[in-house]
Amino acid sequence: GAEESTLMSYFSKNQIQALKPKITFSTLRDLQCPVLQSNDLQGKPEESCSTEELFEWLGAVFNQVSLDNKSSSFLSTYCCPEPNTVVEKAFLCTITGFIIPEKIIQLLEQLCCYFGEPKLAYWLTLTVHGFADSPVSWRESEHGFHKGGENLYNFVIFRNLDYWLQMAVGTHDDCPP
Repeated sequence: GAEESTLMSYFSKNQIQALKPKITFSTLRDLQCPVLQSNDLQGKPEESCSTEELFEWLGAVFNQVSLDNKSSSFLSTYCCPEPNTVVEKAFLCTITGFIIPEKIIQLLEQLCCYFGEPKLAYWLTLTVHGFADSPVSWRESEHGFHKGGENLYNFVIFRNLDYWLQMAVGTHDDCPP
């Protein structure tokens, strides 16, 4: 009776809160960014950076690691790969929660609209992380945690709508075809 309806309202209210994604925005000022060419995955000295260099740089940016290679830093001596350019303002939006594939496609489409007027960005990225301790990653295979529980993919979309797709999974995990 009354106890059952109280429990039902408690669970429905808390489940809704748990499923509601948390969104945070931040503005990164004077950010050193790698120079990328959409048709050059390997990069070229003095012309553009490789996909691996970009992936490493993104990890530093997401974790708010300083990019200035100071010898006094105990945390990191990482610096932005060459060639790079300083961007006056970069926007970082993080959405945390359970997000269905349809919403990710919608986000990608909205991000591509950003290349309309004014044409400010040369490229942008969308990274999707699975939970490190998720039971599955891709296909029907179990997801092995091992050291880091890597389970993510990253889109790099260019102004001409070319794109790169990068994937990272744990050592014993299946990768999508």
